[in-house]
Amino acid sequence: MSICKQLMESMQPKAEGKILENLTIGLGYTAVCTSDGGIGIAFTPESNKGGCSVLSPKEDYEGRPASEVLELLLSNKDLHRTIGLALVNALNHAQARNLPEDRDNSVMFDTLGIVEGTRIAMVGHFAPIVARLEERGALVEVVDRGKGLGDELQFREKLGSWAQVAIVTSTSIINNTLDDLLDHMGKDVRVALMGPSTPLLKEPFQGNVCLLAGTVPMDSAATLRAVRQAKGTPVIQKFSKKTLLVVE
Repeated sequence: MSICKQLMESMQPKAEGKILENLTIGLGYTAVCTSDGGIGIAFTPESNKGGCSVLSPKEDYEGRPASEVLELLLSNKDLHRTIGLALVNALNHAQARNLPEDRDNSVMFDTLGIVEGTRIAMVGHFAPIVARLEERGALVEVVDRGKGLGDELQFREKLGSWAQVAIVTSTSIINNTLDDLLDHMGKDVRVALMGPSTPLLKEPFQGNVCLLAGTVPMDSAATLRAVRQAKGTPVIQKFSKKTLLVVE
């Protein structure tokens, strides 16, 4: 079963009786607010729109039952999956905000066992993270489709034969590449999913991912303002908690 389908099914019980009240699609991030006071964010993918509309005129998700909107996770459109993932994070907001904080990623590095010589495959170029890993003496190979970094074919081979740790951006859920990446992982690779889009839920990732590092908005108004004004991760994290969830 795909990760997106597992996310949808695991969140359906929490979605019952709740409404998607606010949908804000910014250039950098998308935010969803739910009727129980939850807020969640996810990365906004680039749009190849042929006209002035990104969503069709018939699509209006505000006021709709959360259980229906969750089905967007199974869409073949990246923006639909973004909305669905932001909704997952909003429905899980109350639980996620109680997770421990890892502001400088030190706990994540220690949990993954990163020491001098550790071989790390990174999907998505997180420049500050790369610098911290190299300070520890780790060997880092990066692929980032959006930035034109790395050879994807060679990288997949390294996932199976070279990497000891894989740090994967959660935008891989949005662009529908996560399942393929996980299929190419060597059996002993310690996998971490990270970034503001990360759904902080154990169930969908058990057996595949050992650690989830995400961003939980703590000031809804400030977060929505940042999203409306096309701010990125550094600004949004000022109003958020960088959290960590160990899956296994």
